[in-house]
Amino acid sequence: MTATVQPTPADLRTTLRRLAAAQKGSTGAPAYSRFVNRPLGRLFAALAFAAGLTPNAVTAASAAATATGIALLVLVPPSVPVGVAVAACLVLGYGLDAADGQLARLRGGGSPAGEWLDHMVDAAKLLTLHLAVLVALYRSGAVEAGPLLLVPIGYCIADGVLFFAMLLNEALRAQHGVATRAQPSAGTSSLRRSLLSLPTDYGVLALSFLLWGVPAVFLSAYAVLFLATAAHLAIGSGKWFREMGGLPR
Repeated sequence: MTATVQPTPADLRTTLRRLAAAQKGSTGAPAYSRFVNRPLGRLFAALAFAAGLTPNAVTAASAAATATGIALLVLVPPSVPVGVAVAACLVLGYGLDAADGQLARLRGGGSPAGEWLDHMVDAAKLLTLHLAVLVALYRSGAVEAGPLLLVPIGYCIADGVLFFAMLLNEALRAQHGVATRAQPSAGTSSLRRSLLSLPTDYGVLALSFLLWGVPAVFLSAYAVLFLATAAHLAIGSGKWFREMGGLPR
């Protein structure tokens, strides 16, 4: 039997440097994704590379972590420990979601099937998470049936449409020969955009479940994030429509 060679700290440092040099553009990316999740994903990608895992295996691990958090929401009554566990699962799943693409680039490039799988998992987690919040609030009786239960429904619609718009924008730009990703930037304008878009960041949504043990406080924070996402979608839709109108035929 062939012995497995364990990576040394120097190997991991080299891998992390290679990953850092192969990052996609971060201009305007929300602050949590840019400054927390991508470095976390970089670490996960380096560890996965050392373990010989494939990008699809990392995507599956991300889906499993997120699904565990969503199941806890639906199956267990709201409490502080449950909120911490849900947030931990969602943060782990998001970090692994950032790792699969970085691992693919480290291994020489991803595949269309891998990209399809990654986007399908992303779409499923966004929609399912908000529906789980709706079911959990209703089942626990933490919120009386009424207008407040429309918040997760609205959030589900806003997040779903926003996710579709981002994919469609990138696909149409590529189809018409326009760059689909901005180059990395560390300027003041880029940092300001990252901070302003923070309330729309999935990582912030994941951390909001730390408040799950106090449903009234959670729902207030959740509603603020929903309004920020809806506003971002409304403002962005006008900008993207004009941009698509200017693409070459």
